[in-house]
Amino acid sequence: MCYFGTLFFNTIGMKKIFALVFLFLTLAVHAQSEQLANNYFDRGEFEKALLNYDELLKTQPGNFNYFIRTIECFQQLQQYDKAEKALQDRVSKYKQGNTIVELGYNYQLQKDQNKANKFYEDAIDKIAKNPTEVYSIAYQFEKRGLIDYALKAYETGIKVEPKFNFNYQMALLYGQKGDLDTMIDRFLVESFENPQNLVMIQNQLMRFMTEDTTVSFNDSLKKALLLRAQKDQDVFWNEYLSWYYTQTKEYGKAFIQEKSIYKRNPETFANIVNLAQLAIEENESDIAKEILEFVLANTQDLDLQIQSHSYLMEMKIAKATEKEYAAIDAELDNLIKEFGVSPYSLALIKIKAQFATFKLKNPEQGKTILKNALEMPLNKYQLAELKMELGEIFLYEEKFNQALIYYSQVETDMHNDVLGQEASFKTAKTSYFKSDFEWANHQLKVLKSASTQLIANDALDLFLLISDNTVEDSTQVALKKFARADFLLFQNKTTDALAAFQAILKEHKGEPIEPVALLKIGKIYEQQNDFTAALSQYKLILDNHKECIYIDEALYFSAEIYSQLKDTENAKPLYENIIMNHQDSIFFVNAQKRYRQLRGDKDI
Repeated sequence: MCYFGTLFFNTIGMKKIFALVFLFLTLAVHAQSEQLANNYFDRGEFEKALLNYDELLKTQPGNFNYFIRTIECFQQLQQYDKAEKALQDRVSKYKQGNTIVELGYNYQLQKDQNKANKFYEDAIDKIAKNPTEVYSIAYQFEKRGLIDYALKAYETGIKVEPKFNFNYQMALLYGQKGDLDTMIDRFLVESFENPQNLVMIQNQLMRFMTEDTTVSFNDSLKKALLLRAQKDQDVFWNEYLSWYYTQTKEYGKAFIQEKSIYKRNPETFANIVNLAQLAIEENESDIAKEILEFVLANTQDLDLQIQSHSYLMEMKIAKATEKEYAAIDAELDNLIKEFGVSPYSLALIKIKAQFATFKLKNPEQGKTILKNALEMPLNKYQLAELKMELGEIFLYEEKFNQALIYYSQVETDMHNDVLGQEASFKTAKTSYFKSDFEWANHQLKVLKSASTQLIANDALDLFLLISDNTVEDSTQVALKKFARADFLLFQNKTTDALAAFQAILKEHKGEPIEPVALLKIGKIYEQQNDFTAALSQYKLILDNHKECIYIDEALYFSAEIYSQLKDTENAKPLYENIIMNHQDSIFFVNAQKRYRQLRGDKDI
C-alpha cells in the first residue's frame, strides 16, 4: 500500500514538474517571438513585424499592445483599410474606448479629420457613460499627441465622477501645450491638496526652471506662489516660496520665508541651517552669516550652536589675513572651552587642527589635537572624519605613505558611503601629488561615475588634466611641475605656488598645460584680491585657448569678478556666452541667475 501510495504521489509530482518546465519553455519562446517582432518594427521591417505580431495575437487575442502594433504596421504600410477592419472588429468584440480613439486616428492619418473627430467624440462619450474608461482613453489620446482631446477626456471624467483627481496628468499636458500658467496652477493646486506628491511636482517644476532660458517661467511661478501666500496664510506657501528661492539661489529671500515659518513654528532650525550651508557653498557669505547669527540668537540646542559657530569660523578663516590669525586661534580656544572637548564639539576640534596645520604652520599641534580626539567614544563616521583629517596633515608634511594609510582605512571602513568615495579621491590626489599619474588615473576612472556629483566632477577634472598632458609629453615633465605647484597650493604656500605656476608658463609656453596654469594663477590673484591681474590671466585663456576645456571657467570667473566690481557691461556678455555656448557647464545655472539679475529683471 505504501509503495503504490508513494508511486502515485511521485507520479503527480513529476507531472507538476513537467507542466512547470513546459510553461517555462513556452514563456521563453513567447518572449523571444515578442523581441523578434519588436526588433523588426524598430528597424522598419513592418511586413516581417506584422507576421510576428499576428502570431502573438493568436496566442493572446486580448493583448491590446500586440493588437496596436499590428495596426501600426498596417498604417506604416499604408494599408488603412485593413487597419480599419481590424479596429472595427475589435470595437465590436471588446467595446474598448481606446480602440475607438485608434479608429479615429486611422482616419486622421488619411487626412479625413471630420471622421477622425467623430470617433474622438465617441470615445469621450464612452467616458460620460463609464468614467473608469478615462484612464485608457486619455492615455491613448496622449500617446497619439492629441493633447486637447486628452485634456477633454480628463475633464469629462472629473465632471462625471468628481472624486477623480487628474491635476498632475493635466498639468503635464498643459506643459506640453506650452500653456505654462495653467500648468503651474494645476501643479500648485495638486501640491496643496496632496502634499505627498510635492517632491514629484517640484522635480517637474525644476525641469522647467532650468530648461527655460528666458525669465518668463520662473517669474510666472514666483507670481503664482506669492499670490497664494497673500491670499492663504497657510505656512505651506512660505515653505514653497523658500524652496523656489533656494532653487534660484536667492538665499536672502529664502531666509525671509524661513523666518516667517519659524515665527509660526519655532520647533526646528534644520531648514534654516541647511540654507546657510547652501549660501556658504555659493560664496554668499554675508547672507550665510546673517542666517547663522539668527540661529545663534534663537536656539539653545547645543548641536545647532556648535554647527553654526563652526560655519562662522570657517568663513572667518577663509577671509582672514595673517595678522588676524592670533585672534582667530584664541576665539577657537574659547569656543572649545565653552562647549567642552567631546564628540559633540568635534566640528570645532577639526577646525582647530586644520587651522593649526595650514595657517599656523604647526602640523604637530594639529596631529596632537586629532589623536587626542580619537580617544573619545566616537561612532564610525566621526572616526572616519578624524582619520581623513589626519591623512590631510600627513599629506601636508609630505609623508605620503602615512597619509595613504589613513585614507585607505576610511575607504575600507566607509566602503558604501560618500566618505569612502571622498577618501578614494584623496588617495588618487595623493598619487597625483607624488607624480604617480598612472595609478592616479586608474583610481580616477572609477571615481568619474561616483554617486556624489562634486566628487565625480573633481575626479573628471583631474583625470582630464593628467590625460591631456600625457598625450603630447610622454615624459610628463610639465605635468610633474604642475603637480608640484598644485601641492604647494594645497600646503597653503601661496607665494611659492604662484612662482611655480608662473615658471611653468615660461618653460612650457604653447603646451597643453598652459591654459590650466593660467587658470590656477588667476584664482591665486583672486584670493589676493588682485582682480586686475586675475582678469588678465583669464583673458589670455579666452583669447588664446578658445577650444580648451577651461574656457567656461575663464568666462565665469571673469564675469564674477566684473559683477563684484559692479561692472555690469563687461559681466553680462560673459554670462551670456556661457548660457548660449556652454549649456553643459557646471556654471550654466549660476550664469543664468547672474545674467537675469544684471539684466534688471524685476521681482514680482
